[in-house]
Order: sequence, then C-alpha cells, then structure tokens
Amino acid sequence: MWRSFTAALALCAAPLAAQAQSCDAPYTIASGDTVFSIAENVYGDPEKWTLLYYANEDLLKAQVFQVNPGDVLFVPCEAGSQKPDATPLQQVDAEMKLVTGSDYAPFTDRSWPGQGMVTELVNAALETTPNPVSYAISWEDDWSRHLFPMLDSKEFDMGFPWLKPDCQATPDNERCANFHFSDPLVEILILLFVRQGSDFAFNSDADVIGKTLCRPKGYFTHDLDRLDRQWLSKGLVTLVQADSPVACFEALQRGEVDAVTLNVFLGAKTIDDMGLRGEVVPLDKPLSVEGLHVIISKKHWRGTTHLYRFNAGLAELKGSDRYAEIVSRHLGIFWDQIKAN
Repeated sequence: MWRSFTAALALCAAPLAAQAQSCDAPYTIASGDTVFSIAENVYGDPEKWTLLYYANEDLLKAQVFQVNPGDVLFVPCEAGSQKPDATPLQQVDAEMKLVTGSDYAPFTDRSWPGQGMVTELVNAALETTPNPVSYAISWEDDWSRHLFPMLDSKEFDMGFPWLKPDCQATPDNERCANFHFSDPLVEILILLFVRQGSDFAFNSDADVIGKTLCRPKGYFTHDLDRLDRQWLSKGLVTLVQADSPVACFEALQRGEVDAVTLNVFLGAKTIDDMGLRGEVVPLDKPLSVEGLHVIISKKHWRGTTHLYRFNAGLAELKGSDRYAEIVSRHLGIFWDQIKAN
C-alpha cells in the first residue's frame, strides 16, 4: 500500500545490507538498515514493518523508531492462518461481564478474525489470570454508551479497548476521574500523513510549530497538548477537527491542512478506501505512541482486585510466545487485506 512511503525512505537510506535475513531469529543491524528495508528483505514487503515494531517495541519506542548499526532486533516469522484460541471460560452466564464494540479493526470487530487483535488478547489474558473466572463479552457498537452509563453504572465490569489520557497532567479528565486503567494491551503509533512531495519533515517537535493539523472531531488530543508540547493551549499549531478521517484527507488534498494525524492502521485503511495510494504518505517518525487498555469504574467494589488479576494475566501473556503470535497474526491479516484491495 505504501510503496511511495518506503520508496521515499529508500532515497534517504544506504543500500540494503547484503546478508540474507531469516525470521524467528535475532538480526544485528548493519549500516543502511531501516525497519522498512529489513521488512522488505525478510517478508518481501516493506509495508509489514509493524511486525518488526511490535516484536521490538521497547527498543524502537525508546529510539523513536530508529535503528543503529549494532542494534539487535528479533525478526518474527509471519504467523500463519491459525484459528483463534479456544475460549472455554467465555460463557453467557458468567461471573465477569465485559463490553466492547465493532468498527475498530484490527483491534475489535465482530467480523474480523477472532473478533480482533485486542479481543483475542483480552481472552488470552483472562485465561492466564491467577484463579481465572468465567467471563462474557458483549458488543455495543454505540461507543458513546460504554463509559456512561454502562461501565459507570456497573452494568458491565470492564470495557475495552480505551486510550488513556495524560492523567498526571489532567487528573480531572472524565476518564481519569472515573475509571481505573489496566496496563496497555498493545500500543499503537500515531503518525502524520502528508501529501506526496510535501516539504513537511518531522524530525523534532519544532518542525510542527505553525502547522495546521487535522484530526477528526471527537478523537483524543492529549498527545498534542501534553506538558512538553502544549501546542493547543499555547496556540502553537492549528487543529482542524473535521467530521471524519475521510474529511481530514479531503482537506489535506485541497491544501487546507498540512497533515492528517491518525493511528497507523486507520490512516492506512482510509488512504486505501479513498484510492489515495501514492498521493498521501505517512512520515516515518511517530507523533505519539498510545496504549489501548481495559478500564473499570472507580465505583466498582472489586475494581482494583479485577485489575490486579487482569494485569497479572496480561504480564504472563506478554512473556509468552502466545502474545507475539496473536499480534503478528492480526498484523499480517490487516496488511494482506489492504494489499488485496
């Protein structure tokens, strides 16, 4: 999908390392390597760089997506088309009730294999919690009802997946004030998408000052106004809040905004749906990294107990091959579907 993106990166990079690279093995970065060139060499497709990112998340996030000669990355193999794990503890009449919603692929969607990456991760984490209990997952596609009244009234015990605002900086934020958050199930990259050939380069926050960005109405903005930025509160950038991702990209095409800012998956899918391949490309440096969490009302009498048990199960899961298999399988499904269109 993003051939123009990876081609543009290749112009700035040295030639690919000559040695062959294999999967399910460590790889030592050579001069000129990027996550995109490694993905092309291993998977035959630079667009599958997210497989490398999520297999080496701590390193790549700390280094702001850059790799240096001598770094060692683990290169996962592409997961096959395994069926989702069995979920024997998921029952209709269950001790614990969770709520989620569709139209958030590849994370949660009833029509997605396994009902989404995060749904499978929640299932697997609940299976590995200390003293696991039966649970049920209900689907409510009107996301505006999840927090209030569903979770606030304890109609459901927990909900997923939710972004966590900067609660340290904004403790009065509605989510921060009313809900506890689990450890992140998975973290997603928020990117800047620009017109092909744009001179907008994002190497540091200073490059964004004075720009006009578009993010859809109702989407979070805390990453734009965190304490080390304060782009909005100080008027350092202009934020256009269009009605939808499509409306943002239309504004970009008309030259009304300098960039659209969305998560990597939503941006890729919208570009593909609009037929903008080669016309709109993402910049390689992430604008922010945001976690997706399970949340529970602070009014819930077993809230901290539930979260403790869930976090313990999630930690156990993340230390296993099962976590990596679930994530890589859903990433592969997502990019293969994009390429098939």
